[in-house]
Amino acid sequence: MSLRRAPRAAGRAIVAERAADPAAARAAAVTLLARRDFASGELHARLTARGFEAAAAAAALAALAAEGLQSDERYALNYVTWHAGRGQGPMRIAAELRALGLAPPLIEAALESGPDWRALAAAARVRRFGRPAPASWKEKARQVRFLQYRGFSADHIRAATGTDPDTD
Repeated sequence: MSLRRAPRAAGRAIVAERAADPAAARAAAVTLLARRDFASGELHARLTARGFEAAAAAAALAALAAEGLQSDERYALNYVTWHAGRGQGPMRIAAELRALGLAPPLIEAALESGPDWRALAAAARVRRFGRPAPASWKEKARQVRFLQYRGFSADHIRAATGTDPDTD
């Protein structure tokens, strides 16, 4: 005879009475926020996925925001700092923040407070390809593609490669 565990999802099921309770939703949100910071849209989606009603989740998020426990502005600043430190550019970071449901003014403010994007693009290029500037058009195109994938604009790429990628 073997013992079987109940599926993990069964342990997270929310009783119908608790699904509409903002206090229960707040407790679940605080549990999630104890692990890491979340954007409000992402946290709302997680709460509704756990079985809380949308109104209860929204009320809990409003209370957490009023108390300063959840802040989209803080989340955006931390997100930009973390991803810029990993060598990602502003265009890619902005797209990811938009996908998370953050407001465009918050995204712009977070990106403006970020690092010097030209210097970051140059550092990412040097870290990947070495100090010498690209000698051939093929190598230049390769480095440009790499920096574009990382999310840097054309101005940042030109500054990082030291040349205009359209000329030979």
